[in-house]
Amino acid sequence: MRTWVLPEYIEDVLPPEAARLERLRRDLLDLFRAQGYELVMPPLLEYLESLLTGTGHDLDLQTFKLVDQLSGRMMGVRADITPQVARIDAHLLNRKGVTRLCYCGSVLHALPASPGATRELIQIGAEIYGQAGLAGDLEIQALLCRALAVAGVRGARLDFGHVAVFRAIVQAARVAAALERELFEALQKKDVPGLMRLARRLDSRTRSALALLPELYGGPEVLELAARKLPRIPELTGALATLRALARACPIPASFDLAELRGYHYHSGVVFDAYCEGGAGAIARGGRYDQVGRAFGRLRPATGFSINLRSLAALGAAPRQRKRAREGRAR
Repeated sequence: MRTWVLPEYIEDVLPPEAARLERLRRDLLDLFRAQGYELVMPPLLEYLESLLTGTGHDLDLQTFKLVDQLSGRMMGVRADITPQVARIDAHLLNRKGVTRLCYCGSVLHALPASPGATRELIQIGAEIYGQAGLAGDLEIQALLCRALAVAGVRGARLDFGHVAVFRAIVQAARVAAALERELFEALQKKDVPGLMRLARRLDSRTRSALALLPELYGGPEVLELAARKLPRIPELTGALATLRALARACPIPASFDLAELRGYHYHSGVVFDAYCEGGAGAIARGGRYDQVGRAFGRLRPATGFSINLRSLAALGAAPRQRKRAREGRAR
């Protein structure tokens, strides 16, 4: 057995990539700092209950677990830095008013997120605490778009969803928690026959709304179709208004998927993914998660995003190399 071989989906970062990562890390943290975001550095390990607090167990399966030899308690290696930053805001800083924080560090996944993906990611991101409503969503969207521009990626676009669309429909119909979970799972799989089978005992308005959700994806016209055909529930109407405002303000192309419920048990409003030309999946993810503070004993509005720095650096490398080559020829 070769003792120097690394575990599957774990790899070294060699000089060329390491140099690109470090340059981009510095550029993005400088951008965040210039916009008033303060840097924090949470620990790699925490007690498991703290690490998973407020995530609705969404991170449980991705978290490496071990026993602390000092206390005997179960610990976890972080799979996401966002809950740690929320804990810092709630307990260590405990400020009044708006707090803007940023971070950069390694996270470890028990399983690769996609075929061939590394299990050790470098995550960089920014969060706003204490700012409710559209203003915070617009600020975070603008900051993410600027970060993608700094990275030099091509063909960047944002894909939006809003967990309040589905939540408003099932809550208005007073759907039981167990059935809500089953409907959620069917919707995530885009399993329309299964969705309709589960909804057969609900009223016709609710059945029609649930059947329509998987079809509501595309450009801004999706929002107008949803406004016409979905039930006029105040929370749902407000969600569509938020998405409409974000689409108008977005400096890059925006698309929408109203059946997208990523982080349904964690997020409370808008959710979004960033994609770029040449990328196999999302290179950044974010959204609003106003309820996470409740788990830390301090209910507080929160929104933010995190970027897979390694993916972003790889996608942005080619445009920068071409630019340097053009500049070299000009000289």
